[in-house]
Amino acid sequence: MDLSTLWLLVAPPVAGGIIGYFTNDLAIKMLFRPYKPWYLFKRKLPFTPGLIPANQDRLAKRVSDTIMGSLLTPEEIQNLARRLLQTERTQAAIRWLLQMALEQVKYDTNQKTTKILANILRDLTGESIPNLLKVLARREDFLKDQLNQIFDRVLLEFQLNEAQAQQLADWLLDVALTPDTIRSTVVDFLTDRNIAIIDDNFREKSHGTYWVVANLFGLRNALTRLRNFCLDEKETANAYLADWMQSLQIRTQLKNWLQDLSLQNLPVSTVRQLRATMRETVRSYLQSEGASLLQGLSYSVDWEHAAQLLLTRLQSSAIMESSLDSLSKELALVLDRYLERDLETIVAKAIPILNIDQVIVDRVNATPAQELESSIQGIVKTELQAIVNLGGILGTVVGSMQSVLLFIR
Repeated sequence: MDLSTLWLLVAPPVAGGIIGYFTNDLAIKMLFRPYKPWYLFKRKLPFTPGLIPANQDRLAKRVSDTIMGSLLTPEEIQNLARRLLQTERTQAAIRWLLQMALEQVKYDTNQKTTKILANILRDLTGESIPNLLKVLARREDFLKDQLNQIFDRVLLEFQLNEAQAQQLADWLLDVALTPDTIRSTVVDFLTDRNIAIIDDNFREKSHGTYWVVANLFGLRNALTRLRNFCLDEKETANAYLADWMQSLQIRTQLKNWLQDLSLQNLPVSTVRQLRATMRETVRSYLQSEGASLLQGLSYSVDWEHAAQLLLTRLQSSAIMESSLDSLSKELALVLDRYLERDLETIVAKAIPILNIDQVIVDRVNATPAQELESSIQGIVKTELQAIVNLGGILGTVVGSMQSVLLFIR
């Protein structure tokens, strides 16, 4: 068998498979594409847009008829309503409605009371208490016992533990007292005026050997050179300071000092003086600024809301809550008996009002053709691909039959 004869027998199955495969694939794509009509010389080309976009109105109507005719029938809607309106759910809904109605009734009934109570609270906090505070703050024993108790139980017993002292010491040395900060402080302190004052005092107040050193050498030159060194050699000065602080164990000493810092270590007379000073400071502040502080607080508070919360809290009781439970249960039973008798009539009246079929039609029409294609292909992607593959198989079979006939001939 020569090559031409072999090609004549092989070409039909290959061509048939390719044509069958791509023809089905093209047909499926033409169901959705193109999404919009194409025009040539102002005339719309056939098969544009695709079958589904071109008939989207009819598709929406058919989908609506199918759903309303076989899925959302009046019987199914009745069954759905029975499941939704079970006695427990109905009781919970009725109780919620009664609670909301009760709260609304309380609000309407006590609206005037709320305003009166709000005005009383506002006047009490903004006027009466500040004036009373001014009078009481003039007394020597005003809040004496309370402030003494705060001082003895809080301030006097306050002491940093090891971890807190370590953290505070680390913060001081890493943020507040860094070598660069110390160097800058030294530079700022060693002005020409301060250097002159230090040198003069050292010369005047030194005696003996120190007087000889002070008058022969003095401190002016040394301090000036120190300032110039800190200005010109910043990095070197910072490194020296860091080494000195590490060598002297400043961090450990500072931690120990902070850990030992406590008012209890002070003399008893000093502690008593501090307590009296704190009490006098608080009393003076309340006497001068306490009234304005309370008045500012009064202006910032929503007293009507606070009064409403107060009245609501006072009016709520366990008896009212239990009454709501029993009442909602009885109403749920009454509603259940009514629905059992008239549910069919209610559903028949509700279906035209809900207009579900038109909602479905509008939703389908509002969906772009691209989203319809994605949704349909997402559901039956495997089946559509099977149709394409089947087209290729059938094309191959038909081509093979033609090759068999050619071979027999």
